[in-house]
Amino acid sequence: MSQPFIKMKKFFFSLLFVAFVVGCSDDSSEDNSSTDNFDRQAMLVNWADNLIIPSYTSFQGEVEVLKNASETFTENPTQEHLEALRAVYQEAYLAFQHVSMYEIGPAETVNYRGFINTYPTDAEGIENTIASDSYNLELPSNRNIQGFPALDYLLYGLAESDAELLAVYSTNPNADAYKNYLTNVSQRILDLTGAVLTEWNNNYRDTFVNNTSSSNTGSVDRFTNDFIIYYEKYLRSGKVGIPAGAFSGTVQPTKVESYYHPSFSKELLKEALLATQNFFNGQSAGNSTNGASFKTYLDYLDSMKDGEQLSSLINDRFENSFQKINELDASLLQQIETDNNKMLETFDALQSNVILLKIDMLQALSISVDYVDSDGD
Repeated sequence: MSQPFIKMKKFFFSLLFVAFVVGCSDDSSEDNSSTDNFDRQAMLVNWADNLIIPSYTSFQGEVEVLKNASETFTENPTQEHLEALRAVYQEAYLAFQHVSMYEIGPAETVNYRGFINTYPTDAEGIENTIASDSYNLELPSNRNIQGFPALDYLLYGLAESDAELLAVYSTNPNADAYKNYLTNVSQRILDLTGAVLTEWNNNYRDTFVNNTSSSNTGSVDRFTNDFIIYYEKYLRSGKVGIPAGAFSGTVQPTKVESYYHPSFSKELLKEALLATQNFFNGQSAGNSTNGASFKTYLDYLDSMKDGEQLSSLINDRFENSFQKINELDASLLQQIETDNNKMLETFDALQSNVILLKIDMLQALSISVDYVDSDGD
């Protein structure tokens, strides 16, 4: 029996156990009636004022630079301007990893993450759209022809060489349509980010921090579920599990993030995991100051597992995941094609924290799971 098959079999048995335990916990009432005296509002204030809003603000600044670089390139599509645009695109994509998990409130309303980072992108759909020169990027059906994955294709995937790619934007008969699409995709990211940040700065911040109810409608309960959904579905599964074939048993390398510039894919994965761990620890965006967080909440409750602090175990699992990621090739696409076992080992490391977060942490915080992961796992 092959080692990957054995690992897959063990993984599915562990998931059955997780599903059983979570299923049992779902029988709780809507009001969790938490009896602890932890200051949930202080945690919500730290989340909003020191993590969420600063991360959106920083990301907005990166996207403004991206939009300007897109315009500079389309006005004069040279190698120098292409390299400059690629550099700011990468900086913006990394910054996005620090806001992608905040799919609550205004971001949820506009399907922010879906429009900005649905991958794999539909390259054929992009080409057809550009050829028609008639499109509406606000339509939900157009999620997979925009955002960063579309920019990945437009900046790296249009041709085999940079010279040929520059020709698409300069001498190609449809060059103007390609230019317009590139700038429109960049502008769309900026518009969505501006709309979400404006709502946070205006009314939603107060709504969020004042909703301290310990029920499934309270901000802590809702966002905790959103945080775990992000980690489980978009980080663990989307960035690693699905392309590595952890669920299907068949590798799907075309589904890696940053497919057209795969040497950037590992960096995106590491940045996403860093953002997730920082949020767990309440580390403020842009500095190392820690505030009220999942970690301090668990420590306040003296939550233990197997004789160790639960928060320490969770951070140990984060660090183990980083170690596994560091062993990967810079290109996750190449890693899948050359030694996929390392991708599966990384997936296992990430999965080990799903159990601690989704079962142990939620039980300690008296929070019920309000979603069902539908990735086939």
